[in-house]
Amino acid sequence: MGKGVVLITGASAGLGEEMARQFAALGYDLALCARRVDRLEKLRDELPTKVIVKALDVTDDEAVFTVFREFAAEFGRVDRVIVNAGLGKGAPLGTGRPDANRATARVNFLGALAQAEAALEIFRAQRSGHLVIISSMSALRGMRRSMTTYAATKAGVAAMAEGLRSERIPGVDVSVIYPGYIRSEMNEHVQQKTPFMVDTATGVRAMVAAIEKRKAKAYVPAWPWVPIGAAMRLLPLSVVRRMV
Repeated sequence: MGKGVVLITGASAGLGEEMARQFAALGYDLALCARRVDRLEKLRDELPTKVIVKALDVTDDEAVFTVFREFAAEFGRVDRVIVNAGLGKGAPLGTGRPDANRATARVNFLGALAQAEAALEIFRAQRSGHLVIISSMSALRGMRRSMTTYAATKAGVAAMAEGLRSERIPGVDVSVIYPGYIRSEMNEHVQQKTPFMVDTATGVRAMVAAIEKRKAKAYVPAWPWVPIGAAMRLLPLSVVRRMV
């Protein structure tokens, strides 16, 4: 076994896939899961450390517990779980697309809740572990139109992480990561010239550095999102809505 075992959900594309590459480069063994297992298998074959992949739909609570337990049994332990699987669908409320908003809520909040439950079951038994929740800068304030539900789910998971930190579970660290504009499959429709957008590898490098430091919370990349985050917390909503 290498430096430890990192379990990443939603690892078949985007930020999850790049985190897998970067954690493998650091010497971690990987437990990777997502719905698209064919992409996970291709990724597994490219990585230098031990990698086990499994299909997982995070909206299936029973499957989440089963897969996490299987990973723990096959590796002998799990040292870090990164709750990354997410969905970016959405529409302004009341415009006839409740299905899109409900799907995002199920994946981003209820799915994250199941993952946290399954991870902490393992960590409590081990008396050690690092739970990482991937939130978003949009979680800091309410967002308008198609972002309303997405931002609300990301605020919800950040609050969940804070509650778990407050619990002070013996041997368990909890981190919440707030990515800014990082290019990924989820936002590939966004204009290429969006201010402050960075490429996937650069953005994930900042995420991985913060995770490795086990920071309680991190706005990433630090520039410009640390000062923007401070401003978002304090400025009137009429100003914030023009910032992001």
